[in-house]
Amino acid sequence: MAQEIYGNLKGIRNSVIEELKTLYDVKLEGGQLLTSELALRLADITEFINKEISLYITRSGQVEAVAVGSNDTVDLPPVEGRRGSSRLSGVRCIHTHPNGNSALSGVDVSALKNNRFDAMVAIGVTSPDITQSTISFGMITGLDNNEQYVVEAYGPITMAEAEGIFFPNLVMTVERILDKQTGSSSLAQSAERTILVGMEYGGILSTLGWSVEDSLEELKQLADTAGAQVVAKFLQKRPKPDPAFFIGRGKVQELALYVQQENIDLCIFDDELTPAQQRNIEQAMGIRVLDRTALILDIFAQRARTNEGKLQVELAQLQYTLPRIMGKGLSLSRLGGGIGTRGPGETKLEVDRRRIRDRIAYIKECIGKVKSVRNLHRAGRAKASVPTVSLVGYTNAGKSTLLNVLTNSDIYAKDQLFATLDPTTRQLELPDKQQAILTDTVGFIQRLPHQLVAAFQSTLEEVVESDVLLHVIDVSHELYKEQSNAVYKVLEQIGAKDKTIITVYNKIDKLPEDSALPERLAREENSICISAKGRKNLDRLLALIAENLKLQSIEADFMIPYSDTAIVSKLHEAGTVLEQEYLAEGTRLKVRLDAAQLGEYEKYMVN
Repeated sequence: MAQEIYGNLKGIRNSVIEELKTLYDVKLEGGQLLTSELALRLADITEFINKEISLYITRSGQVEAVAVGSNDTVDLPPVEGRRGSSRLSGVRCIHTHPNGNSALSGVDVSALKNNRFDAMVAIGVTSPDITQSTISFGMITGLDNNEQYVVEAYGPITMAEAEGIFFPNLVMTVERILDKQTGSSSLAQSAERTILVGMEYGGILSTLGWSVEDSLEELKQLADTAGAQVVAKFLQKRPKPDPAFFIGRGKVQELALYVQQENIDLCIFDDELTPAQQRNIEQAMGIRVLDRTALILDIFAQRARTNEGKLQVELAQLQYTLPRIMGKGLSLSRLGGGIGTRGPGETKLEVDRRRIRDRIAYIKECIGKVKSVRNLHRAGRAKASVPTVSLVGYTNAGKSTLLNVLTNSDIYAKDQLFATLDPTTRQLELPDKQQAILTDTVGFIQRLPHQLVAAFQSTLEEVVESDVLLHVIDVSHELYKEQSNAVYKVLEQIGAKDKTIITVYNKIDKLPEDSALPERLAREENSICISAKGRKNLDRLLALIAENLKLQSIEADFMIPYSDTAIVSKLHEAGTVLEQEYLAEGTRLKVRLDAAQLGEYEKYMVN
């Protein structure tokens, strides 16, 4: 057995380290919880170095891990070989308290639950007479009504009394109780207990008009969407982020204690962390840490249904992962899944940087092929002179609901963030009997990860190539202006900010009856207030779409001399030829084409 001493050994003499290594030779016989001899050895070393010491001891009485901490806490190494939810770990943890108080702390109880120790034993080291040290221990004794572990603590007792406890009987009794209680338990499938962390430091949020509290609330909605159970939100104020721990080492240590006490599984930051910051925080807190970008990528991984969508999400995840592939072994090696590990997450830890780059290149090639097919479809629609309209807007603004009611469709629409990921196209009939193509696109969000914008470039080209954009805004949301600005920022990123945009203020049915907001917004240029769910003002919206599409195309007559026959071919490609006649002076055509293209052929126009 490797005689490794875990923890921070800085400042500890080699002689003490050698003494700690001899603890691996200890063997508890006869089913004892603890012997007086072992308790005194631990107390003696603790008094000398004024640091906590912990041991892992198996049911056979063998010491399998020794760790050193500080004067008030100790980082425990991972427990190997855990069993099913009805069984304990098969390991008891014996540790010292240099302050002389043997009572189990909140951190002790949390560690007991999280690791499912057979027992958590604390030795309160009294100085200078260590023989007077007392002992307390705690054990899991069952599950409560919420399927959470119940712990009972015993003590303080003397060393002699601890020596007389026949431990195997206690463990067997506990496991029989757990076996009965977990027969119908869903303990293993419970949602991840999560904390959210935001920081106010005058960063990008202030330039976008969002408060940290508002952004944290949106982060909670994202976490809920991902399937997390948000337990608490924390807000830190600093002049600027800490380069190593983002919120500062002290705050991270404070959160680490909370994480242990409250049995937290996951911590999500409302900012993008550097790889080093993420690694440092994970090591300090002992749980998985995600940032806002990773959370959004995880939701996209859940929502993707089509092959193209899955490829685009995987590309974004791999691009995000590449600089973070090193140094994540401790916290992530124990993962079997969970938020932030979906999509390619189950395999990404096994591949090196070269293989990730190869995979990225392959996915880009696949997306390129899909893009070519999409371009052919788009060219076909253009040749048939079918105008296209795209729905854009903040996530959960009601775009999918609006598409359903306008086209009598039944695509998935739900009151949650990113309910729609894969673009959906339906035929739209306008009041003038003109046919159009209506496309529902992925919702935007403030600080949309740039990896996603890049990965979904081929999909977002539907927006860029559309004749008209319907910018759907949830006017009932208190931050609708800020959400609208976030959408315009993304439109600018993809080169669509100069498109013809109809502003559609949705969900007016959620506003107070006496609200003057709809009347005021309706006076804005090229805008309309509707309720997609309540089917209010939809006829006016369709009329507005038709009016804007007419502005995009025009019918014109051309006379092309036989000396310029190449122009005839170009007009066939540029628009839809409605009439064609061969006359003595040339070819006469009646063509419907984009108004922006009219100038190129102006000299051939006739009245």
